[in-house]
Parts: sequence; structure tokens; C-alpha cells
Amino acid sequence: MHSDKVKRGLERAPHRSLFYATGLTPEELEQPLIGVVNAFNEIVPGHAHLDRIAGAVKAGVRMAGGTPLAFNTIGVCDGIAMGHPGMHCSLPTRE
Repeated sequence: MHSDKVKRGLERAPHRSLFYATGLTPEELEQPLIGVVNAFNEIVPGHAHLDRIAGAVKAGVRMAGGTPLAFNTIGVCDGIAMGHPGMHCSLPTRE
């Protein structure tokens, strides 16, 4: 599997130790690692619920035999960004 590139073999022992430091178990590292991107934040009303959705996605990954690893991404609100220099940053964040 693709995630074996960062977790299999003697030369990847340092990588595994970092995963263990996050609380992952050896059993979880035997499964495919699946990234779950999450734009949750407490500023944008349309993003305030995304932590619950990401939690459901992670549960689905576990049910399917994977190990979910959540990470964040930027989430900009046009409504909040309008009317000041921040409005010039909204569209580039979507690239």
C-alpha cells in the first residue's frame, strides 16, 4: 500500500517512532493510513460544523479498516474578508 513508504522497513524506524508519539499503535500502523482534510475553524460560520463531519469520516475510515490521520487546511470566508485588504487573499486560497 502507498503508506508503506513511510512506515515499513528498518530505515523507517524513526518514522514509526513519530507515529507512535502521536498515540498510534503498531496495529494501526499495519492498516492503510488515510488522510482526512478538515477546514474547521471557529471564525467562519459555514465551517464551524466541519469538525463533526471530519469525525464521522474518521469513523468511516476505521470501519473500513484504515487508520485516519486528520490535518487542517485554510478556510476563508468571503463575507468576513470583504471590505479590507484580506479580500485579495480569498481567491488564491482556492487554488
